[in-house]
Amino acid sequence: MQAHNHFLSLADLTPADLSKYLDLAVELKREWKTGGNAPVLKNKTLAMVFTKPSLRTRVSFEMAMRHLGGHAMYIAPDEIQLGRRESVPDVARVLSRYVDGIMARVFAHADVVTLAQYSRAPVINGLSDYTHPCQGLADLLTILERKGAIKGLTIAYVGDANNVANSLVFGATLLGAHVRVGAPEGYQLRPDVAERAATFARASGGSLTQTTDPKEAVQDADAIYTDVWTSMGQEAEAAQRAKVFPPYQVNQALVALARRDAMVLHCLPAHRGQEITDDVADGPQSALWDQAENRMHAQKAVLATLMG
Repeated sequence: MQAHNHFLSLADLTPADLSKYLDLAVELKREWKTGGNAPVLKNKTLAMVFTKPSLRTRVSFEMAMRHLGGHAMYIAPDEIQLGRRESVPDVARVLSRYVDGIMARVFAHADVVTLAQYSRAPVINGLSDYTHPCQGLADLLTILERKGAIKGLTIAYVGDANNVANSLVFGATLLGAHVRVGAPEGYQLRPDVAERAATFARASGGSLTQTTDPKEAVQDADAIYTDVWTSMGQEAEAAQRAKVFPPYQVNQALVALARRDAMVLHCLPAHRGQEITDDVADGPQSALWDQAENRMHAQKAVLATLMG
């Protein structure tokens, strides 16, 4: 499918690559729902390196490997102490002698890049401070299921333009969506991310717009996405962020400005009553639970492609 053997950022993919991942995810999900997946990863082992805890990342990868006939090995933060007890290159060199693939959920994006540089086995970015490509793939799969296509849709992201926003923006602009990011000054997309996504949009027929007005961002949107105001590792900024972000809460009043059939997305965990209200998270337009399930199916496509 692609010249490289790793999955570090959706920005590394061509539109054709990304579409093939989504098509395979759709097929693997259909297969699983109608009797189970073929054991295409029989006798294969995925090492899961965590420096940040996660419910969805751990369980979705572990179950994806199990469904595909393989095995997943959880490695807790204190077991390796990535970059402290042992250098990242040495971890990559050793671990890739033992296993068939490595998934790493890290703080610094440089760590996952270095793992890929020195690993003999495929490396999958399970999250970094720069990007969350597995989440982005699941997001696009969820939108595709509900809307039938990505190209031409208007997708609004409201709140802190973080790593999750980066992946959504990369993937959606690659596939021709019109993306609007509504974020306060100082919390918008990094300039390099915005520039790269704008390049993708020009090639695909999509667009990227940034605004500080959340109402402008969601006006007539087909999908509204939000995430926590304070991500893991930003706890020292929580008080300041709590002052800045309340106007960006995704509530019924904001959702009412979007299209009547607009879907609402959140990567979870959600801080209910902050970035999203209960009535929206649990309401008829919520796609949160399909989105969470789709982490497993989207990741199956990545695992089968890189390790099969």
